Amino acid sequence: MSGIKLSNAVKKYGEVQVIHDIDLTIEDGEFCVFVGPSGCGKSTLLRMIAGLEETTSGQINIGTRDVTHMDPAERGVAMVFQTYALYPHMTVEENMGFGLRMNGYPKEEIKAKVSEASHILQLDQYLKRKPKALSGGQRQRVAIGRAIVRGPEVFLFDEPLSNLDAELRVDMRVEIARLHKELGTTMVYVTHDQVEAMTLADKIVVLRAGHIEQVGSPMELYKDPDNKFVAGFIGSPAMNFLKGTVKSGAVVVEALDNLAIKTDVALPVDGTDITVGLRPQDILVESKSGSIALELRERLGGVSYDYLTTPTGEKLVVETRDDDALPEGTNVSVSFSPDKAFFFDASTEQRLR
Repeated sequence: MSGIKLSNAVKKYGEVQVIHDIDLTIEDGEFCVFVGPSGCGKSTLLRMIAGLEETTSGQINIGTRDVTHMDPAERGVAMVFQTYALYPHMTVEENMGFGLRMNGYPKEEIKAKVSEASHILQLDQYLKRKPKALSGGQRQRVAIGRAIVRGPEVFLFDEPLSNLDAELRVDMRVEIARLHKELGTTMVYVTHDQVEAMTLADKIVVLRAGHIEQVGSPMELYKDPDNKFVAGFIGSPAMNFLKGTVKSGAVVVEALDNLAIKTDVALPVDGTDITVGLRPQDILVESKSGSIALELRERLGGVSYDYLTTPTGEKLVVETRDDDALPEGTNVSVSFSPDKAFFFDASTEQRLR
């Protein structure tokens, strides 16, 4: 097993720079997730680690080896792609052992490694089937099994669940988490789905436009975001943002009937524009008449989401477990504890602490 270290890693396509001076350490045995919106560079960075994209400058180490300019086959990594890339004319057993056969491994050793991987992934009963006789989740497990038999130092996953339906994605998340605990191998996982990131990761790397915005454990990023982008990206539903202004040492929010929020946060001078962040579960909808319109309630069983519009046209999503639903179209008021509010500089989007 090996950790990964990226030092000033840069990727350019001609004059266009897509990865900007990335410094990152992934510890041995860690499950690290790259997360961010489409086009942020997360898959490119993963492919640089794999050797499928050339690193323009900087250095990539796997364990004690500098692999920056090594061929992919020499890096000790195995990659699982979004598409399963299975050979349709081969059985599950043949697909899983194909890489070893191509490298001249003895038949008995291939059989033993495939048997071990199939047992881990609960594929024993499917070994003689061909891919067309498997479900999407089973095919993805075969692709993961093909990576396991190679005994890599590092597993790389490039959005492996995005082709699966919702129920299978949940099942496969559990499978991958269990696999990491069982193998203890360093894993790097790319996704745009922050729920996957929160449930799988030991460490999350939030990327935007080829830059690292913040690195930390799921709950560190959730509870202590460095900026508005991270605060809005981590957490489901996303954090609400309202316009505020500093007045007399408080933050006044026009959308909430000029509510003045007192805080111990170091605020800038009066008149400075502030963005106020509120998590949906930290807001309480009150039945007494107010100026905020309850436009829609989504009922999901044990939890519901209220979609509100303020007099200024700003939107709020509120998570509630109250079964006594207010009629849609009702004007309501909201309340929250001031210590649950986050404050961001409106121009730089950096967190005020």
